Amino acid sequence: MAEVVPFRGTLYNVSKVPIGEVLAPPYDIITPEYQEALYNKSPYNIVRIDFGKELPDDSNSQNKYTRARNYLEEWLKEGILTRSERRIFYAYEMSFTIHKELKRLLGFLGLVRIEELGKGRIRPHECTYSKPKKDRLTLLRTCEANTSPIFSLYRSSDGKISGLLPAVREKRPYLEATDAAGALHRVWLIDQEREIETIKEEMRDKDIIIADGHHRYETALEYHREMNSQISNLIPKQVRDQISNLNPWDYVLMFLANIGDEGVTILPTHRLVKKIPEDIKMRLSQYFDIEPVRTDFDISERIAGRRNVFGFYQNNEEVWNILTLKGGDLSRIHPDLRGVDVIILHDLILKEILEVNEIGYEMDTKRTIDKVRNGEFAAAFFLNPTRVEDVEIAARSSVRMPPKSTYFYPKLLTGIVINPFFTFDKS
Repeated sequence: MAEVVPFRGTLYNVSKVPIGEVLAPPYDIITPEYQEALYNKSPYNIVRIDFGKELPDDSNSQNKYTRARNYLEEWLKEGILTRSERRIFYAYEMSFTIHKELKRLLGFLGLVRIEELGKGRIRPHECTYSKPKKDRLTLLRTCEANTSPIFSLYRSSDGKISGLLPAVREKRPYLEATDAAGALHRVWLIDQEREIETIKEEMRDKDIIIADGHHRYETALEYHREMNSQISNLIPKQVRDQISNLNPWDYVLMFLANIGDEGVTILPTHRLVKKIPEDIKMRLSQYFDIEPVRTDFDISERIAGRRNVFGFYQNNEEVWNILTLKGGDLSRIHPDLRGVDVIILHDLILKEILEVNEIGYEMDTKRTIDKVRNGEFAAAFFLNPTRVEDVEIAARSSVRMPPKSTYFYPKLLTGIVINPFFTFDKS
């Protein structure tokens, strides 16, 4: 069963730093230019720890990872970061506008005991790359801290947590900050014993689906293996059996939200390809009805809400194409996922029909079009956002969707709550 526990979180001391100047988005969406801007915002911006700069004279003993550890220790000593007095949960709300509609997502932050993927109740839904995991593992080894929460989902009809959180948010928040996209982030302390026990009890039998942060979870899992292996080599088994087996690396920091919350929002990421065959339309026609559109229009609006429908645009051609799946052999796709757009796009169009491996990704429709028109890419495929229910189906079916199948919005802020291992409390 999933084990979700409260913890003594480390937060910015709002009496010492302007909170809006010290938080940052996740590392994987920070451009070099924005990294520089975050550095200039404040000498205490979390980017210095979570996604520090590489310098020309870096070495094995002095580098962005060792500087990150030094910053973390110094800010704790200076009181820039402060630790909660006891083990608690933290309510976290994001209020945002998407497609001119105001939405709110309300969940909580806690520690989740790490499990081997596929062997317990923690379920991934998306494939990962090795390079980001190497970076995150080095940071974790050096800093010994979770600096950025993993975004996860659970399904519950119990309603106790869903009833508890709105009551908590009626209090004055510990902190609030607005991100670069205009979303408002607020955090409250859930420090009443009755509230803490309610959350622990409701989460006890729940599956946890990783929404955003697969690299961070797999990194935490690898670190968990490494540390427990070291202990096994150092401490005889008869001694280990007599002491607590709970260690800080056995847990990872997560934001958890009910999958049924109306604020859970996924945006699409369009695909670009460098090369296409001359007979591409003939190949596509074996599986798709192709509707050419000669007038300029909003491709995202044209395909919105339509299942198994894609936009297709290629360089040196003014005609747009609407691709509608008409059938064919989909036996290579898991039976439960043959209706999922991003899987059809990757497994059928990109892998089988086009046989391409080099893929570009872009969220903005206009920038996607521009990258085709300027010759950077030969063609683009536009798709609707993956449905939340399809994410759940993939996770429960143990099927990994292609990378960047989902872009959960808004992004959690890094530094909102930190979990340093060297302040771990087993009590």
